[in-house]
Amino acid sequence: MALTPRLVRACRGEEVDRTPAWLMRQAGRYLPEYRKVREAHSLLDICADAELTSKVTLQPLERFDLDAAIIFADILLPLVPMGIDLDFVPGKGPVIQNPIQSPSDVEALKPFDPRDHLSPTLEAITSVRRQVNQDTAVIGFAGAPFTLASYLIEGGPTKNFGRVKSFMSNEPEAFLALMTKLREVSGRWLTAQAEAGADALQLFDTWAGWLNPITYEKQVMEHSRFVFHNLKGTGCPTIHFAVGAPHLIELLSQAGSDVLGVDWRLSIDEAWNRFSMDCAIQGNLDPTALLGSEQHIRRAVIDVMQRVDQRPGHIFNLGHGMLPQTPPHSVTIAMDAVRSYEATAA
Repeated sequence: MALTPRLVRACRGEEVDRTPAWLMRQAGRYLPEYRKVREAHSLLDICADAELTSKVTLQPLERFDLDAAIIFADILLPLVPMGIDLDFVPGKGPVIQNPIQSPSDVEALKPFDPRDHLSPTLEAITSVRRQVNQDTAVIGFAGAPFTLASYLIEGGPTKNFGRVKSFMSNEPEAFLALMTKLREVSGRWLTAQAEAGADALQLFDTWAGWLNPITYEKQVMEHSRFVFHNLKGTGCPTIHFAVGAPHLIELLSQAGSDVLGVDWRLSIDEAWNRFSMDCAIQGNLDPTALLGSEQHIRRAVIDVMQRVDQRPGHIFNLGHGMLPQTPPHSVTIAMDAVRSYEATAA
């Protein structure tokens, strides 16, 4: 009988022998072995090669005491088969050469089957699932409709989200059509990842925190809810994560995920007390804590663990992604601090 991964059990609010821990962007630029791969391959090259994707995904598990592998990919990958000209520019990030500027641009977005167009990532999920032990979860992920829409309309990173907010107010019907298309994309993409062997699925609504509660509830929440509702048939627990969104905590928790990821801007106990305890929680160490001394790291980890107070349904993680300048040894210290705290508290 197959063992259910510890993280999956925690997502369901079940008792576990230890707090499952993983870190957003745990595979990436802070690891010297990843930088070596990048010397010969671009990010898109890696994502187009199942063997390279698997290799990079597994790198942090070979170093650290982690309970999950999150597949190495990018939330913007599904935009390419929709007809978007996407590139990752060093020092700038993702750049879209043909951003959405009009209703006709929305109409021009092409439907696609992720099993055909994004097969290397799916093959990598299957490969990683075979290579890790049964108690290690494999996490698939996708961008939430609003975050994908933001990149599509802004054309890349932005400081004020002026273009997407303007589009939402000036072209409400086109924005609705765009969100409807993107929710189908995110849902199909996550379903395909579940079919490939993912044990849990995370929806990144990275930019939802830039919205006020009224706008989020009226123009965004229903689309994330659609995604989560349609993933129930996969059997995989779902995680919902947004950055800079303490003002949306209650609404985010109502979108339908099994777990709500919270960033570092709100203490984890306060966040959990603001939504149903039936929903598990993920987080929320400040990523910059890993830039400090060993004593600072341990204090910061213990603070998170004490605030959770051993309540079932906690997944230890960062309050956002790993910073590129993070010393790898700091991750070792943080994971040891989680395990040491539990051993002392037991």
